[in-house]
Amino acid sequence: MTTAPDLSIVVPVYNEEDNLPLLWPEIREVMATTPLRYEVVFVDDGSQDRSAEIIRELREADPRVRLVRLKANAGETAATDAGFKTARGRHVVVMDADLQNDPHDIPTMLGHLDQWDAVTGWRVNRGEGDSVVRRVSSRIANRLRNALSDETIQDSGCTFRAFRRECLADLVLYKGFHRFIPTLLKMRGFRVLEIPVHHRPRRFGQSKYGIGNRAVRAFFDLLVVRWMKDRRQRYEVAEDLGADERPPRA
Repeated sequence: MTTAPDLSIVVPVYNEEDNLPLLWPEIREVMATTPLRYEVVFVDDGSQDRSAEIIRELREADPRVRLVRLKANAGETAATDAGFKTARGRHVVVMDADLQNDPHDIPTMLGHLDQWDAVTGWRVNRGEGDSVVRRVSSRIANRLRNALSDETIQDSGCTFRAFRRECLADLVLYKGFHRFIPTLLKMRGFRVLEIPVHHRPRRFGQSKYGIGNRAVRAFFDLLVVRWMKDRRQRYEVAEDLGADERPPRA
C-alpha cells in the first residue's frame, strides 16, 4: 500500500502553460528544505493551451506530480473542490498557478497548523503585484465583504491557504464559494488564522477575473453567505440520556 503524503499542494490551473514550468521547480526547491512527503495536485480546469500536456511531462519526470483534468472549464471553485477531494495529505495547501503566490510561504503557513485549523494569506505587499485599479477595487470589495459577512479578514480575496485535512472533510463549495472558505470554516467552529504572505507581480498571461465575473457575482455570493450565517442553527445539548443504548430490534 502506498503511504499517504504529509502534504498535498492543490494548484487550480487554467491556461498557465508559461507559468507551470517555473512553478513546479520552485515548489520542489522549497519542499526540499523540509522533511515532508508531499504531492502536488495540478487541477486543469479545461485549459485551452498546453497546460495539461506540460503537467503530464512533469509527472513523467517526478511521480509527486499529479494531474486531475476536468472535462470542461468549470471555474476556480470547481477546480479547488476537485483538488480537495483527491488530495491525500494530512495537511492541504491551495495556491494559484500564476506565480503570484510565493511557495516560500508554505513552510510558515504549515507551522501555524499546530495550533490552528486553517491559515489564510494576507497580501500585505499587494501593491507590488497588481494595478492601482485592481488594488482599489479589491479594498472596496474586501470592506463590503467584511461588513455584510460580519468578518474581520484583511484580505478575503487571497486564495493562498493551508488546512488540516479534517477541515475539508465535509466542506461543501457552491460555485464562487472558494472566496469564502475561511468564513465557511469559522461557521463550522474551526479556528482560522490570517498571516502576511508575499504577493509577486504577474509575469505571464492576464487575470482571469474582471468586474463582471468577480465583483458582481461575488456580491451575490456574499448575500448567500450572509443568509447562511443568519440562518444557521445555534444550540447546545444540555442532556442526552441513553445515547449509548442500542435501538430496539424491529
